[in-house]
Amino acid sequence: MKLYAMTCGWLTGPMNNFLAGVDGEIRVPVPSFLIDHPNGPVLFDTGLHPHLQTDPRARLGVLASIFGVEFQGGEEVSGRLQAIGVDPARVRYLINSHLHFDHTGGNAEIPNARLVVQRREWEAGNNDDQIRMQFYNPKDYQLGHDVLIVDGEHDLFGDGRVVCVPTYGHTPGHQSLRLRLDQGTVVLSADACYLRRTLEDMHLPAVVDDEDEMRRSLQRLRALRDAGARIVYGHDPEDWATVPQAPMTV
Repeated sequence: MKLYAMTCGWLTGPMNNFLAGVDGEIRVPVPSFLIDHPNGPVLFDTGLHPHLQTDPRARLGVLASIFGVEFQGGEEVSGRLQAIGVDPARVRYLINSHLHFDHTGGNAEIPNARLVVQRREWEAGNNDDQIRMQFYNPKDYQLGHDVLIVDGEHDLFGDGRVVCVPTYGHTPGHQSLRLRLDQGTVVLSADACYLRRTLEDMHLPAVVDDEDEMRRSLQRLRALRDAGARIVYGHDPEDWATVPQAPMTV
């Protein structure tokens, strides 16, 4: 099994959104990951919607006043996949860590995959009040995919190699992904842990859905790290610089 990391754009926003109480701005990558499993390709998150390459405000609304977008043609998830010889239409599973715009924006480009999402997240993403509170955009994920709803930890192929791990807190049903590669365990934390400092200092962002849940999720990630897993942080530009990019494998 192989893991490919892909950068699907960059966002610049207030540092306080990533580490509460810290001034300034931070420019962060928007990752997507391809897992080449013997039973079929799996995608974890899809980055930004292609419309953000030309008109971010029309797609993001008020969020366009918070985040600056750098996103060029060919950086959309379908372009990244095609660059490494993978047909987006042949992706078998699409796992969304959660339903925010920078993790589901490319879902429409993966038309035939089965969407895998935590029940708590899917219910929030289909609730009008939660859509407003969480700044979800149903146009990113209500696309007619066959949806596999999971509750808690879920072993995708039953072989222990691709396992959804509940890491609630950032949103109601956030999940990370634990991968057992030949060279060891890798955990794709997504927004359960934006930055290395988030984990090392237990320094939460200014805005989260549930602080207690997020702290418990960080403790779970710490335990995985201490057991030898490599944590790939959700939006850490310094850590991302050390992650080999497709066509190289992680």
